[in-house]
Amino acid sequence: MDNQLLQMQNRTCRIYGTASAEYLLLQMVDEHDLAGMEREVEAIHRQTTQPFLLAAVQVKDWNDDLSPWPAPPVWGKQGFGGRAGDTLAWLAQAVPSICRQYSIKEDCKVVLGGYSLAGLFALWAATQTNALYGVAAASPSVWFPGWPEYEAAHPIQAQRVYLSLGDREEHTKNQPMAAVGDNIRALHTALTRRSTDNALEWNAGGHFKDADLRTARAFVWVMEGKQ
Repeated sequence: MDNQLLQMQNRTCRIYGTASAEYLLLQMVDEHDLAGMEREVEAIHRQTTQPFLLAAVQVKDWNDDLSPWPAPPVWGKQGFGGRAGDTLAWLAQAVPSICRQYSIKEDCKVVLGGYSLAGLFALWAATQTNALYGVAAASPSVWFPGWPEYEAAHPIQAQRVYLSLGDREEHTKNQPMAAVGDNIRALHTALTRRSTDNALEWNAGGHFKDADLRTARAFVWVMEGKQ
């Protein structure tokens, strides 16, 4: 069922995987992510035997639709619109429809994942709802202004949380983004202290290396548990 198009309420989803699956994987994507989706799905298949259905949901405005609250630009001129709440509300309506269409049980394990700002969105979504079984956050934008304080006051509710970062990502001259290393270490420590099943994996390279394979690894870890 790989690369099946599904139109839902003015959003385009690409569906991969198996109907009647035990895991429903959700990923917010842009054009760059879509270019690597087939490689990502192949990598997931290679690393797990768990039956899954992956819905890749195309995002119209990356900075606005995935940011939890407004923030000024950290590079270039485009800031962040803070419309993640609208995106999460859309997902909450879409998931039951996807489950019905692909014969997925209502008690399936829902995993929200993504790369970069989509990874932050997945982490933030897990502070808003207990409906997520897991979060697969590959190189998430945990440098986002106010995120550490927000998560401390609104703890992530998912049962399993995967975090990763490239080992060169925190070595940047961009001061706001340089906080990503300390912030992800602090989040990993907080999750461990709360006894949340979690992992922090360091990848060789910077932010833009092997995003599809890193995201695949994130989803696999959540499905397979500690390795």
